[in-house]
Amino acid sequence: MLEVRNVKLNYGAAQALRGVTLEAATGSITCILGRNGVGKTSLIRAIAGHHPLTSGDIVFDGHSLVGKPPHARARAGISLVPQGREIFPLLTVKENLETGFAPLKGSMRSIPGHVFELFPVLKEMLGRRGGDLSGGQQQQLAIGRALVMRPRLLMLDEPTEGIQPSIIKDIGRAIRYLKEEEGLTILLVEQYLDFCRELADKVFIIERGEVVHEGDAASLDRPAVRDLLTV
Repeated sequence: MLEVRNVKLNYGAAQALRGVTLEAATGSITCILGRNGVGKTSLIRAIAGHHPLTSGDIVFDGHSLVGKPPHARARAGISLVPQGREIFPLLTVKENLETGFAPLKGSMRSIPGHVFELFPVLKEMLGRRGGDLSGGQQQQLAIGRALVMRPRLLMLDEPTEGIQPSIIKDIGRAIRYLKEEEGLTILLVEQYLDFCRELADKVFIIERGEVVHEGDAASLDRPAVRDLLTV
């Protein structure tokens, strides 16, 4: 479904990505791991259309995304849950979820039932302002907002960051459900190795803007692979 082909990305003279190649198969969970500052967020935001490539190609469902703006990629079925959540603190939970309507046709502008099945706390707090929610609840809201867009490719940028363990388990169960029951393709950027070990079908490790390891989740058990993630 998603192919990243020899992607290079510069910020001025600084090179963030140095020929990254990877793929995410349809209906699978692909995890991108790496230390802080190695290019993981740059890659996922480039896929979403927030950063123009220096060179290379990103192909989704057989069509190149190069040159397409973020809203066109959203309409094509790509949804991003950004690092830091980026919810609207002064809007209610319901209003935050409804911002996901933007790329949808009028007939599709409703909140899917599985959003509340996965995150029942959101239904209980529909009238609460987003800024009044805990960090874990805001993360669930950010994922729910992305699901409102009816994505085929769901990208999550460090969804476990700063989240309490019980909510991490809820998010893990939600990701597994979305793959197994909804057939979503999921691209997960993480630093939490064990979270990826439990969920991923395939893992890529990035170091200094390059892919230095590709394998299945079990490959994360090898000491040499874990060393690539040691600070």
